[in-house]
Amino acid sequence: MTDRRLFPAFLAALALGGGAFVSPPLAGRALAAEASGAEASGSTRQLYLVLIQQARKDGRQRAALAFLDDFDRQYPGDRESRFLRINCLLDLGQIDQAEAALAQISASDRSAEAFAVRGHVLAAQGNWLAAAEQYRAAQRVRPADALASNALGYALLRGGEPAQAVEALKAARDLAPGNEVVRNNLALALTMAGRRGEADALLASIRDASARAALRAQVADQAALLLAPPATASREN
Repeated sequence: MTDRRLFPAFLAALALGGGAFVSPPLAGRALAAEASGAEASGSTRQLYLVLIQQARKDGRQRAALAFLDDFDRQYPGDRESRFLRINCLLDLGQIDQAEAALAQISASDRSAEAFAVRGHVLAAQGNWLAAAEQYRAAQRVRPADALASNALGYALLRGGEPAQAVEALKAARDLAPGNEVVRNNLALALTMAGRRGEADALLASIRDASARAALRAQVADQAALLLAPPATASREN
């Protein structure tokens, strides 16, 4: 199985909220805190969002969606929860549901988050170049966002524009030099653009020889898969 950090399509761009680990039992505590008046400071809302973000980060998207259902009853119409719901649905491959949830985001919302999530839905549908336009819009709103540059680069790569992808991913690499997802996507883009020497030089920065060899093989395999012509269905005469 390919490492989740490698070539993650639209998932590479999904921004997970930070914060320390929050265990599931704190959901109940959050509601109790609200009953005691913590809502006035906004701490309950933020605690719940951290809980949801952490569940998603841990790969427990169904738990995150359950928490979102509880959250939405307490804070109906919360903008951030709508973005989280779309991303959780995409994580689960529930693309039609994610598209329906996207309809709750106003078309007049020109924020970086809105552009990015529109891009994620389009990418999940395989509309890579349309997704790239959304990521470009997100990048214009927030130029220093490495995740937007990474998402743009991957979308361009999947849309058949490896040279443009390299430039976008190099920008992401400059913004987040320690990010492994960005590094791996850049290595893939360089390989697909025929710049294997640069790709090898980039991967040479991995100190562990076995990890470096494994990643180099995965990059080669993924590049071959993406460069292969689409299979044509056989027809009976």
